[in-house]
Amino acid sequence: MTKQKRADMLLVLVTAFWGVSYLMLDICLEDIPPFNLNAIRFISAFALLGVIFAGRIKNPSAQTLKYSFYIGLCLTATYICVTFGIKYTSVSNAGFICALPVLFTPLFLFVFYGKKPGAKLFISLLLCAVGMALLTLNEKFVPAKGDIICLGCAVFYSFDLIITEKAVSRPDVDPFALGIYQLLTVGVLMLILSFIFEKPHLPTTTKTWIYSLFLGIFCSGVCFLVQTTAQKWTTASRVGLIFTLEPVFSAFAAYFFAGEKLSLRGYAGAAVMLISLLICETDIGRFFHKHGKEA
Repeated sequence: MTKQKRADMLLVLVTAFWGVSYLMLDICLEDIPPFNLNAIRFISAFALLGVIFAGRIKNPSAQTLKYSFYIGLCLTATYICVTFGIKYTSVSNAGFICALPVLFTPLFLFVFYGKKPGAKLFISLLLCAVGMALLTLNEKFVPAKGDIICLGCAVFYSFDLIITEKAVSRPDVDPFALGIYQLLTVGVLMLILSFIFEKPHLPTTTKTWIYSLFLGIFCSGVCFLVQTTAQKWTTASRVGLIFTLEPVFSAFAAYFFAGEKLSLRGYAGAAVMLISLLICETDIGRFFHKHGKEA
């Protein structure tokens, strides 16, 4: 198995964990305020990985620490949006909207770096806008407050992906240490915000303890470490395609474990959004050309 295929398979597993995490977030927020929950999540992730890999990350380069801080800022904004957003919308809606970095990333690369994305991005964006309208607008054509907040998650995570891709391409940046130190940045920032705006406390129920630690150890610690290191061995477009599976996993989790169902219009919107993501990240013309030759 090639390194790229191994990286892609690991990213599929990461996407599954992230898809399920929306349901766990929703449950934990019944007990713990948002900044407090994220502080527990990211500090526990850093504490575990920092102890296990202390020898490997003890002498990080200045560039590794610098990019860890930049990416940590993006992740902090990302998780503020997703955690507050999911309080005011459904798990399924949050999953689909938070998967939009796959569209925003090439758009921002064009705006900031002049990397022309091609016509299919604009087709994807148009379809995505239609899908989001079907999924999120009510009878008065007004989106839920949570849907708008979750859109911020997609924007900030797009910046995260762009900065990560730039960082791991540098020889003076250790992707492994980068993946761990970014967790510390988010944890510290969230803890500061929690003390300013909330009354932080530990989980009060066994269920919340289990879910918050699972979110920290697996969905934050392991997943972000895998994502950061795997991105060195695969392409940005393949990462984007894999991440389109996240809303599918979140919708399945919401349906089977929370009994959450979308309206017929909502399912239609979700389907259009998923199609727009797939169009953006696959070369349809090359696919048909290749299979036409094989025929």
